[in-house]
Amino acid sequence: EEEEEENSKAEEETQDAGKETMNLSEDKLKNPCLDYIKNIIFAPPGASFKSGDTIFTNFADVRDAFVGNNLSEEELKQGLIHSLNELLEPVRKHFTENEYAKDLLEKVRQYKREGSPPKKLVRRLNLVEHGKVSKDSHLVFVPLPNTDPTLQQALDVLAQLKASENEVKVLFLSDWTARVCNACDAEAKVITAYYEIFITSLKALDPELMESVNVVYQSEAILLDPSNYWVSVINIGRYFTLNEVMGEDTKDADGVGKVISRLMQVADVMGVGPISVALSTENDTPANLITKFYEAKMEGVTVPSIQQIEAPSVLLQQRESIAHKTDNDEYYLVDDPKVCGKSKMKKAFCEPGNVEFCPPIAIASTFNFPGKTFVVSRSPDNGGDVNFSSREEIENIFKEGSLHPGDLKAAVMPIMLSTLETLSKNLAANPNAVKGMKSLKAFKKKMAKRKGKK
Repeated sequence: EEEEEENSKAEEETQDAGKETMNLSEDKLKNPCLDYIKNIIFAPPGASFKSGDTIFTNFADVRDAFVGNNLSEEELKQGLIHSLNELLEPVRKHFTENEYAKDLLEKVRQYKREGSPPKKLVRRLNLVEHGKVSKDSHLVFVPLPNTDPTLQQALDVLAQLKASENEVKVLFLSDWTARVCNACDAEAKVITAYYEIFITSLKALDPELMESVNVVYQSEAILLDPSNYWVSVINIGRYFTLNEVMGEDTKDADGVGKVISRLMQVADVMGVGPISVALSTENDTPANLITKFYEAKMEGVTVPSIQQIEAPSVLLQQRESIAHKTDNDEYYLVDDPKVCGKSKMKKAFCEPGNVEFCPPIAIASTFNFPGKTFVVSRSPDNGGDVNFSSREEIENIFKEGSLHPGDLKAAVMPIMLSTLETLSKNLAANPNAVKGMKSLKAFKKKMAKRKGKK
């Protein structure tokens, strides 16, 4: 335990190469008067510092005298006051003898007497004014691009869209943020391909919902008013400390893109101006940044309510060791061929009596409840067919051992075969999605070759 504590302390001391260790030299005294003398009084060539009857020609002598108690704190302060007045006296004369400077100073004083003008709203992109989005919308962000868009990601986004009863919904595609974060190697063609596949998949899974969703590309939105957008990003960065933006999940070794992306997300929310936002449950930092900046800077603007939502997990395997993992067998992909509906379900984890992690139960519940009946067909010798109308009913009978994993998987397979077939047909019917799938596969091969050369 002592060794772990020592290692932890060592990590804390060395973990930040850009925040706590920005000083050019170490100063254990931390005396502001000495700082003024060193950096201001002795800044001009040939400068000297007088304290009482003693004249110092360099800072080291002043410091040694103070540390050795040959120069008291009061003498140090009085000497500093005298030296600062000598430096400022020419400036004072300029503003009293020069007519232009004298007039300018009077205007500044008059401005102070009258008070500052009313506080202005923070500059920002306003997509409502540009007609890009409707007022008081519900905002959802699509995950950053990757080479294997999963069914889980699509279900999460649909759950976030459904989280609000608001009929005005905006689905935001952060394509420029993806490039900032180097997603898909920052290749614009691949990023666009991912979004085309993802949106087509959402429309296949829930066409009625997606009919009312306004899909907005970040790049198109920013170009409506790039000046105000980037000014808003800069202002957000000025308001927060680096630690606040990084949160607990970001390390100094991570790329700066992650920090910039979080500033851009706050600016994106300000641009849309929603009354509600649904985010992933991955971490709390984005939600905290949005709320804090709105409350501090967006005077007169309603702070959007923020929900962190994800759909029930449809993960097929739980493997902690990388050595035990095979290619994409832990989850369904939105572009999986129909045959994977059966093959992946056969390999899915399904321990008898285990309802804590049971992918077949999770999938059956996701695609049937509420509103549908889930039927498990069995021979009369095995108890006959059984109907379920809720997840709890399946879990109860499976937990007590009355439902065999093989029968459960066999009942879930048609669900996944149908789902993957629907996705496949919709993707095939969209020429851009077809091109997108080819682009993703080509990019994946290129990255695999690059990785093999290292």
